[in-house]
Amino acid sequence: MHPLAERIQKQDMRALARAITLIENEDEEKLSLMSDVFSIQKQAHYIGITGSPGAGKSSLINQLLTFLRKQNLTVAVIAVDPTSPFSGGALLGDRTRMNQHFLDPGIFIRSMATRGSLGGLARATKDSIRVCDAYGFDVVLVETVGVGQSELDIMKVVDTTGLVLTPNSGDVLQIFKAGIMEIADLFIINKADLPGVRKLKSTLEEYMMIVQPEGWEPPIVQTISTEAKGMEELYESMKNHREFLYETNKGAERRKQQLQLEVYDLIREEIWRDVKGEIEKDEQKLEVFQNPDADPYELARSWFREWVRKGE
Repeated sequence: MHPLAERIQKQDMRALARAITLIENEDEEKLSLMSDVFSIQKQAHYIGITGSPGAGKSSLINQLLTFLRKQNLTVAVIAVDPTSPFSGGALLGDRTRMNQHFLDPGIFIRSMATRGSLGGLARATKDSIRVCDAYGFDVVLVETVGVGQSELDIMKVVDTTGLVLTPNSGDVLQIFKAGIMEIADLFIINKADLPGVRKLKSTLEEYMMIVQPEGWEPPIVQTISTEAKGMEELYESMKNHREFLYETNKGAERRKQQLQLEVYDLIREEIWRDVKGEIEKDEQKLEVFQNPDADPYELARSWFREWVRKGE
């Protein structure tokens, strides 16, 4: 077994942090480590929190952390932040809102840069969730970057997805266009002390009448994160959804779909890394990029075929 995996199994927090860094840096040991981590994962509840910027996702998670700790549950938070244009690292904007939990040994918070990913998640998010699961956390919370219309990747990595909306924000129109409504397992109306809650709730109820979800009808939970209101109902709805997944074939279907997507993503990453390495070893190929009239379609097709022939 990989040494880091052994230490993670023994709940070594330093090993946990180091493993996630190794994953983010696409270290050559990554696949070996993750294969060992996969064998010791402990079935934590993976919860995704998504929604538009300004919806109060970080403040909501902050209060949810407090509630979960009162229930004696240990929690890992993967906060996917925007990428710095200078360093390529996470801007840490979300993590600053959770600073009251930093010294709690039952909570682990890790900010992760998107590094150009368009799906609202970092590419290393799924692996980091698994590492946190193997460590033994009861709940793993994943907060997306909040990019509006491109947050659908969250459904690939979590059991339960909570969509955070706020009254009178115009979020619903954007979310209808993005298709994010379809991946929500529950709707969270945050800042429910503001006017417009009734209208937003009616809009969501009308939406569900139109789509007529089968089996699980996403509940609508109202929260006021600044006052820690609604946290018990919120977590109860999340637990009910997880129970529904495990009591029906919906959970098996979701895990099958997630596994398929994950395998394809891993294959795509390996091919991309190998092809890119072959191209960058050839100075003549790199010189082609200096020509603005070069046909990118023909280059991609010919270089890929060349890479395939080398592997035969």
